[in-house]
Amino acid sequence: MHLEATTTLFFRVWMASWMKVLAVCGAALALAGAAKGQEMRLEITPVVNGERLRMDEWMVPVLSGGEKAQARMTRIDCLLSGLALQRKDGTWVESRDWFACLSAGAGRLTAKGSGVPEGEYRGLRFRIGVDEATNKANPNQHAPDDALNPQVNGLHWGWQGGYIFMALEGRWMNGGKEDGFSYHIANAPQLMTVEVAVEFRGGRPLTVGLEMDLERVLAGMDFVKDGSSTHSREGDEAAAKVKRNIERAFRVRSVSHDVYQLPAYTSAPAPLPSGSHALTPPMTQRFPQVKLPADNPLTEEGVALGRQLFHDKRLSSNGTQSCSACHDQTHAFADARRFSVGAEQQVGKRNAMPLFNLAWQQAFFWDGRAATLREQVLMPIQDKHEMNETMPNVVAKLSADEACVAAFAKAFGSREITAERVAMALEQHLLTLVSQESRFDRAARKVAELTESEKRGLKLFVTEFDPKRGLRGADCFHCHGGTLFASQPFANNGLELSEDDLGRMAVTGIEADRGKFKTPSLRNVAVTAPYMHDGRFATLEDVVEHYSRGVKQTSTLDANLAKHPEEGIQLTAQEKADLVAFLKTLTDESFTGTAAATATAVR
Repeated sequence: MHLEATTTLFFRVWMASWMKVLAVCGAALALAGAAKGQEMRLEITPVVNGERLRMDEWMVPVLSGGEKAQARMTRIDCLLSGLALQRKDGTWVESRDWFACLSAGAGRLTAKGSGVPEGEYRGLRFRIGVDEATNKANPNQHAPDDALNPQVNGLHWGWQGGYIFMALEGRWMNGGKEDGFSYHIANAPQLMTVEVAVEFRGGRPLTVGLEMDLERVLAGMDFVKDGSSTHSREGDEAAAKVKRNIERAFRVRSVSHDVYQLPAYTSAPAPLPSGSHALTPPMTQRFPQVKLPADNPLTEEGVALGRQLFHDKRLSSNGTQSCSACHDQTHAFADARRFSVGAEQQVGKRNAMPLFNLAWQQAFFWDGRAATLREQVLMPIQDKHEMNETMPNVVAKLSADEACVAAFAKAFGSREITAERVAMALEQHLLTLVSQESRFDRAARKVAELTESEKRGLKLFVTEFDPKRGLRGADCFHCHGGTLFASQPFANNGLELSEDDLGRMAVTGIEADRGKFKTPSLRNVAVTAPYMHDGRFATLEDVVEHYSRGVKQTSTLDANLAKHPEEGIQLTAQEKADLVAFLKTLTDESFTGTAAATATAVR
């Protein structure tokens, strides 16, 4: 098989999930004349003074009888249609039957599509509202998950006929007391067109983030003089004024050649703590669908608290060590020392694992002794070889700090500090450590190119070692497959075992687990040295040499290695160099902080 064919097949398997267009509240873009194309996302973020809008909070400036007042939004819902993309030459690629319903209150602010053809583009446009034929058609004909189904969008006036194009509702301060406002923009004269200049390339995954500025939307509207409601009846000047404002309220926030998933939960998520705000970190759709803990939904306040605790030395017995002491961001939150050293200079027997993409992991530590991330985060604090502290002492120290108590109150809705809340905050922070923007990822999305050596290394990575069938590869993908580069939880990879560290067997007591350790992700592997559970290999070249000639045959050796000849697969010097070159493409410099962060869509 030629390299090009192998690479294309590999990318095709990895990219298959990108092509699935979710139907809920958005039909496929289906651009006219586009035989091929990748998925596109349009993400709209309501903002006030550059800050993300928080629904139901007093943060929107308005006018009341010529005086400044404050308002809070309780509803921002709208229907989008007619997405079109402008080519460099000024011509437009039009969509067919593209509709989407967005709702800020429900956190549904992404319109989905597919079929963006190859080429360079300089702008996009869409309508807020629907054409007259669609507006007057029977709304009950649409499928249960269609954006135009009234049960989905909640924007159809049964008594008046037609859809509400955008619903803006909330409360405002009127002479010292709360009053309500309701602007329903609808009917043909109020069909809005939004056009923005934005440069991007087609034929690859794409997320365009737009901001909708609420100050511009309500600019010049005086709730006393202009009225605090409109239902867009004929001759309604308030509706026409808001329409003009809305068309001018959008600007580009970000452009990313990737698309992001909406996380699922293990069960129905718990309500957010009072006063907290939901947070959804960008998680690429190229990764498996993630499931987050339902009893600990991510919030801005919880993640901020967890980040603070991660760097807090009070979690150690003598106040000298934080979690970050053994998890350095420049090393993908791994430890550059062979053995991690505790708060009282105790030397451990293992190398600290890197911390990223933890939302997809099913067990923690090299031996898997922690089943959940929440369980894992408290263990190093209490381990006598690490931070050597007790949780009652940690709680007491944190509770004596009024600023810390206030941070817990923001994150959890009350001032109480407990060991469980410490674990939940750390869990929230660690779940946001997502690494997905390596040069390999960009090459898979057609916005970067691998060198010839790196392509040869990729071929070795994904090819079986099976000389009888004419296959000469490095067999890496069996244990490090998929977009996470870690497809097997525990394996014996042929290391010379130490008698005092039996790996997974020490946890399960099962002889078949002797010498098995957690299979780490190869993402960022170039910056996570030293390697293996005990840091015995200093370089990637050492690791490749081990798999080429150094694998020890034992009864629990992984079957994918045990099938190799006893003398090893004996890679050539060029093959080793190519494999190392490919592995270095997996470094996410935006994650490690060693380069300016690559622009990604922000939700």
